Amino acid sequence: MGAGVRWNPGERMIDLLELKPHPEGGFFRETYRSGEQLGPGPHGTQRSASTAIYFLLPAGVFSAFHVIRGADELWHHYGGDPVEIHQIAPDGAHRVAVLGSHLDGGERPQIVVPAGTIQAAVSPGTSFALCGCTVSPGFDYADFAMPTRDDLLARFPQHAELIRRLTR
Repeated sequence: MGAGVRWNPGERMIDLLELKPHPEGGFFRETYRSGEQLGPGPHGTQRSASTAIYFLLPAGVFSAFHVIRGADELWHHYGGDPVEIHQIAPDGAHRVAVLGSHLDGGERPQIVVPAGTIQAAVSPGTSFALCGCTVSPGFDYADFAMPTRDDLLARFPQHAELIRRLTR
């Protein structure tokens, strides 16, 4: 590497893992889709038993509030900075859990987001966070939604500051 050239490990991982931009923010690639089919999901379609992705959040980037209907999502921390996983339950209760490897500091290497829970993720770090997400039953875009900022503000006005920060 020549003088003055900075190596960005997050960008390198995006290349090495062949990640693509994700609609909610960050970068991803599906790595597993079970051949086992379960039926029918919330939209009446068959679903894979499980799916998995790599997910990378560069510093300063967030995963906007979204929801997966009819499936739990298990986040895994693989390396880099910790990630704050914000969850708003259907009853409006807000919870934040920190995904990471600093166990003594309260971080956890796995965090579950229950089906139907609105979620967003942001890393307070300065580099990147490499994670994985396993969805069961498997992820299907028919069960994915990114509510608008206005919709979320109308539904959860008590979380206005957080919603403005983690929506586009």
